[in-house]
Amino acid sequence: MELDPVQIRVLGCLLEKEATTPDNYPLSTNALVNACNQASNRNPVVDYTDRDVTAALMELRAEGLVRTVVSGRVDKHKHVLDEAWKLGPGELAVLALLFVRGPQTPGELRGRCERLYSFPTSSEVEQTLEALANRSQALVVKLERQPGQKEARWVQLAGTAEAIDPTLGLVSRGGGSNSRSSGGSPAIAPELVSEVEALRTEVDKLRSDVDRLYELLGEKPA
Repeated sequence: MELDPVQIRVLGCLLEKEATTPDNYPLSTNALVNACNQASNRNPVVDYTDRDVTAALMELRAEGLVRTVVSGRVDKHKHVLDEAWKLGPGELAVLALLFVRGPQTPGELRGRCERLYSFPTSSEVEQTLEALANRSQALVVKLERQPGQKEARWVQLAGTAEAIDPTLGLVSRGGGSNSRSSGGSPAIAPELVSEVEALRTEVDKLRSDVDRLYELLGEKPA
């Protein structure tokens, strides 16, 4: 399971849209490109082309993780992670957020999961994360808590080092000490990591506020 960043984003968007917009699911290629490239609730924000997404879909179909169905004259796409990886609704919701937004704390995951799956308590989010981490092929791993952070973050392990987070250089796949990513990026100073996370949180909040403002005005963001 070494999926590249486009494949991870595609899977995350399919998981997310299945839960949040079921009437428009499965997704057409055009809708999927828009979902991958949307500016809100994404980290990082990307600009994938139709060709990028189509290539990712072909590879995911070959891996048995996505199916394409014909709806009218348009091909539409759906994930089958529940079948392929034997995952429940809560596990799918957590992976969706880690796939589209990168490393997060259990508290952040619980707050952002509301539209995907309702976790009554943060401890249930942690139990779900532990279950994903304790599989024969771990799908997530807990990162060391950084100075200034109240909670440790969790990161998905289905992707390549670049898909996990190119700024971390902290992910350990074998249960040993933290190591550099395969790209050779050096570990970032803890104080810089905390600063970047604080900025990301603030940007996410601003994006959500802007989205709500557009909804109130009845307009779509440009």
